[in-house]
Amino acid sequence: MPKRPSVVVVGGGFGGLEAARALGGVDADVTLVDKKNHHCFQPLLYQVATAALSPADVAWPIRSVLSSQQNATVIMAEVSGIDLEACAVATSDGLRIPFDYLILATGATSSYFGHPDWAQYAPGLKTIEDATRIRARILSCFERAERLQDEASRQQAMTFAIVGGGPTGVELAGAIADVAHNVLARDFRRVNPRSAKIFLLDAGKRVLPTFEEELSEYTREALQKMGVEVLAGCSVTNVSEDCVTLSDGRRIDCCCTLWAAGVRASAAAAWLEAPADRAGRVIVDDSLRVSPHRNIFAIGDVAASTSEGKPVPGLAPAAKQMGQFVGSLIAQELSGESRKPEPFVYRHQGDLATIGRKSAVVSLRRIRLKGSPGWLFWSVVHIYFLIGLRNRITVAINWLWEYLTFQRGARLIS
Repeated sequence: MPKRPSVVVVGGGFGGLEAARALGGVDADVTLVDKKNHHCFQPLLYQVATAALSPADVAWPIRSVLSSQQNATVIMAEVSGIDLEACAVATSDGLRIPFDYLILATGATSSYFGHPDWAQYAPGLKTIEDATRIRARILSCFERAERLQDEASRQQAMTFAIVGGGPTGVELAGAIADVAHNVLARDFRRVNPRSAKIFLLDAGKRVLPTFEEELSEYTREALQKMGVEVLAGCSVTNVSEDCVTLSDGRRIDCCCTLWAAGVRASAAAAWLEAPADRAGRVIVDDSLRVSPHRNIFAIGDVAASTSEGKPVPGLAPAAKQMGQFVGSLIAQELSGESRKPEPFVYRHQGDLATIGRKSAVVSLRRIRLKGSPGWLFWSVVHIYFLIGLRNRITVAINWLWEYLTFQRGARLIS
């Protein structure tokens, strides 16, 4: 029998999964390669990091997601390079996977702006492993404070610095404040977790810079009411194990520093020897192809793309739209259609960020929500986009339980 065309998707995130699904009815072999066996719902990782949810609540096995798609095969392996001449994907364990079409959806990691040594002191939040390590670090700070005798040392042990005032930084800061003020306050005897200090640092003029100024200012005021000190307009010049130094000379002595400022794309550009932007993202054309290769595409956080003259943001909805677009484009070409494809057009679906308990901001076309209405809208949207009915029900029950009892059941140091 004639060999069917082979489409290889590297990366099981939002874009990669959407591309694989879009190829479900195509007469081709679809192979999805990822070094993890699960898809992670990154927008809720901060809730794992702050003990509101367990890892299984925000992740789903990739094999299970694609189990009903008969033309799809899942391979758990770490990609180490691309052989362009042989049209094959190479993995770190020696496997070679030939392709007729290649979709790179390898995502991004935290960028420390030329200071990779800061990563050991200020972890970023991109994976389940990151979230569980951060959870252990946050909870261990309070445990350490309970053992200390000196009041100054206790205060330092309950001081947290979050670098980056985007949605992830805002959500981490608000969630840590909730943990300190509402969850742990009754559990300790020698220290008062409500006295914890949380600093949110950003080099820009305001937090949530992609939101309208009104919502940004509301977020700043809401965080300050929760006990979070927002320091905008000052950059970080040094990070050490127990201290963060700012450009204005201030020094924050802290037990825990978390990084939510900037990302850098994976090594896909180096694999392809392709042009990349300053963040390492592969520069693609209006069909998301990596020039001059007509059969190689890059999508999601690893792609530097534009839509109607504007850069496409590194958001989950953008990655999903890219995956759907590329999957449909390949399906069209495999079916023999010769018409020129329309360029990729990103449809912005809005911006959302939760601030803390019963508070969030939403910017959706002409709709602006804040406070409790925003929080309710944010909750419904995130539950809806989770993969799997079990995850949706579990997350909804956990949030309701926390709302009624002020308790978080995933407070494990592991």
